[in-house]
Amino acid sequence: MIDILATNPILLLFIVSAIGYLLGRIRIGGVSLGVAAVLFVGLAFGALDQRLRLPDIIYLLGLVIFVYTIGLSSGPGFIASLRRRGLRNNLFIGGILVVAAGLTMLIRAILNLNSAQTAGLFAGSLTNTPALAAIIEQLAQLGADEALRAEPVVGYSVAYPVGVLGMILAIYLTRRLWRIDFAQEAHLLHELGATGESLINRTIRVTNPAVAGQTIADLVKQHQWNVIFSRRQRDGRLELATGTAQIAPGDLINVVGAPETVAQVAATLGEETNDHLELDRHTLDFRRIFVSNPAVVGIPLRNLNLPSTMGAVITRIRRGDVELLPHGDTTLELGDRVRVVTQRDNMDRVSAFFGDSYRSLAEVDVVSLGLGVALGILVGLIPFPLPGGGSFSLGLAGGPLIVALLLGWRGRTGPIVWSLPYSANLTLRQVGMTLFLAGVGTRAGYSFVNTLTQGNGLPLFLGGALITVSVAFATLFIGYRLLKIPFSLLAGMLAGLQTQPAVLAFANEQTGNEAPNVGYAMVYPTATIVKIILAQLLLGSG
Repeated sequence: MIDILATNPILLLFIVSAIGYLLGRIRIGGVSLGVAAVLFVGLAFGALDQRLRLPDIIYLLGLVIFVYTIGLSSGPGFIASLRRRGLRNNLFIGGILVVAAGLTMLIRAILNLNSAQTAGLFAGSLTNTPALAAIIEQLAQLGADEALRAEPVVGYSVAYPVGVLGMILAIYLTRRLWRIDFAQEAHLLHELGATGESLINRTIRVTNPAVAGQTIADLVKQHQWNVIFSRRQRDGRLELATGTAQIAPGDLINVVGAPETVAQVAATLGEETNDHLELDRHTLDFRRIFVSNPAVVGIPLRNLNLPSTMGAVITRIRRGDVELLPHGDTTLELGDRVRVVTQRDNMDRVSAFFGDSYRSLAEVDVVSLGLGVALGILVGLIPFPLPGGGSFSLGLAGGPLIVALLLGWRGRTGPIVWSLPYSANLTLRQVGMTLFLAGVGTRAGYSFVNTLTQGNGLPLFLGGALITVSVAFATLFIGYRLLKIPFSLLAGMLAGLQTQPAVLAFANEQTGNEAPNVGYAMVYPTATIVKIILAQLLLGSG
């Protein structure tokens, strides 16, 4: 069997991937390794025989696909996070990572590690695969042999498990120690859309004479309501509630939004009723439509001006598993599902406008994908000088990530739509991560076993644990006690600092709201970039 696998790398790749995914689904204490288990299965196969190693092109291709798709999906959130306190939070995370690199250097001196092991230990204790990839790539560019290129993976693999468990333990202990009230925090974080509340649809009867003659747009602007008005009924006639529609006592108005905000609207306009305008589908109808037309992607909804051009109103947007309330500056993405209200006989025209085709989204735009990845690779080749001589480059891990962040934020350039459909992005991301982990795992397995048998594994494990635990508690204490960051948001930021989905999943379980996801997206790109740079600096430290 070993001979067959050694001469058939594609077979080896799929066997390692399948077993890794199977083991990654096993949950212990509510936590699983997920796709990271592929790395450990690769190490196990690689340890059996030196010939069981996948070609370089497999893990390099996986790396580029993974970081590029991460950047595309994180781009809008990353740019938006720079507003308000997002910049402060990103600087805070960057500072913590610099301290972690300093602590790694101290451990290196104590354990007498070489630079390759040190850089791998840093990447593993902070569970960052792109940083590990940058280390391996830099060693390859320096002409390092297979044994030296395997050492960072050994340090990474030994430190990785505690890199996950240490962060989860820190969140659990500090939450119990500080007695965090997540329900109250979710209320305070309403402006981030992190309450976890479902959107509701209510019909309001206008009884307040003070609002007579005012338009819906004026009322929304005056009261800063975060709601959508979809239908208005006057004298038995049902029509769209556009921004220019004037309110009068006796009107029935259909409102979509969070329960608390809808209650405020009802208190201002009049009272909630038991009528359900949304159930009257004789004149106006509603439908969830799949966004597959590239012409409507990346354009703010105010510019599409759907009430005037299409006679339609979008009341909700479902992106992945999250339901969003649309605004004028909201841009649609391929794969979104929009809930649209329009005249019954106009529904087919509106559906055609958005595309409503699942099949078309199964075809990834190879032109935009190829151009974006190629541009990212070119940026990764650019050398940046370092103080005291030498230089570093972002490489295949950092270049595509930086370019993808900018392209994801941009959305489109003329006819080219840079974003990928939500499902396609997730699929490519998983495939890329699997290729990379299987590749580096099989190539380092033999050296990994040699390290453990020589007695160097336990010190590496303890060193990684010290880095992880110190970073976790320092981040939580400084962020919550000194910077006054809500714990729900901070837990997500810690997961983003660690670039670890398993920690994010645990944070979501603990908080019961969406704030961890906001914090994760806010700092993930910064954490990834900083760790890539610091890992390469540690490798070049001599």
